[in-house]
Order: sequence, then C-alpha cells, then structure tokens
Amino acid sequence: MLAGVRPHPDAERDAEPDADPVADPDAAPDASGPAPGRAAGPSTGRASRAPFATAADAAAMAEALVEARAALLTGDVPVGAVVVGPGGEVLGRGRNRREADGDPTAHAEVVALREAARAVGEWRLERCTLVVTLEPCLMCAGAVVAARVPRLVLGAWDPKAGACGSQWDVVRDRRLHHRVEVVGGVREEESAAVLRAFFAEHRAAPTSPP
Repeated sequence: MLAGVRPHPDAERDAEPDADPVADPDAAPDASGPAPGRAAGPSTGRASRAPFATAADAAAMAEALVEARAALLTGDVPVGAVVVGPGGEVLGRGRNRREADGDPTAHAEVVALREAARAVGEWRLERCTLVVTLEPCLMCAGAVVAARVPRLVLGAWDPKAGACGSQWDVVRDRRLHHRVEVVGGVREEESAAVLRAFFAEHRAAPTSPP
C-alpha cells in the first residue's frame, strides 16, 4: 500500500509503534525507533495536509530498488536512489558506493544528485524528485536541501539515523532556507527486505581469526 508523509515532529496525532522499522545502514536492523509522527530534535512548525504517493512514485522506487540490489555486488549497504525530472524522466541514478570507491560521502542520494546536476547542467534541482529506498541520513538530508529538491520519496524509514522525520527532520526545518515535501513508505516492505537480508547475511558470516 502506498503511504503518505510522516508528519512534522509536533503534529498532533496518536503515536503507534513502527510496524517495520529499518536500522542505521551501518548497523543491523533494530526493532526500536520513534513512533510515526514523532521525531527527535528541535521542532519548528506543524505539518500541512499529508501528501500521498503516486503510481509514478512507485515506478521510480522500483528503479531505485534496482540500484540498491546492484550495491550488493560491491559489498555496499543496499540503498539505491534516482532523481526524477519534471517530465518523469530519470536524470540521475545512484547506489551506495562507499566500499567500492573508498569514499565516505558516496551514499546513494549524493551519487544520484551529482549525476542529475550534471545532466541538467546546474546544481539547482528545483523541479525534481529524489526517490530513495531508505530515509536519508543527516549528510544526505543536507544535500537534498542544498540542491533545492522540492520533493523526497522514500521507501523504508530509518529510526536510528534518519534525518527526514525519524531522529531529525532536517528537510522540513523551518529555520532553513528551503523545505522539502516528504512522502514515505513507498514500497517500504521491499526496501526493508533488501536491507534485512544484507545484515542477516553479514551476521551469519564467520569472522576471521585474529
């Protein structure tokens, strides 16, 4: 089922436990995390009526999932992203490449944003949508704001390190010069399943002797 936005931290609603949270990409999935509609950190405003995902969002998330699975080939955490232009065209694709490139900033979102900026010939992506399989971290949330992306579609929420409504809500912080519409939970189970399988395999792998 296509889900809507996670409201801003101080939106008034009943809190229920996350049904299927996904943990920090650098750690195994965990069952803990904030309840939907609540996020840690400063609160600076209330959410407007929640936007909802479209069929085009689900199709774009399928493309992002292809990227996420490709990250497995290099031993990277399987997170994928695509930047979609105003006409529905994919302008940029990215997957985690930290292990592949030895680059601590090579998260899927950053890779996709860089490719999209090259495609349009400027750094402002003001009419684009970023679609990513896992809620962006602090670094990537900052990159979304810096790129002036107006809309973010995410798959699985990240209760440990998410910066778009879980631990922090950087992209909707009213103190910043730009705010982003967030649509969450699109193909959430598929996105979470790829991550769970990755971490389960890593936990089961034998450790090398000292």
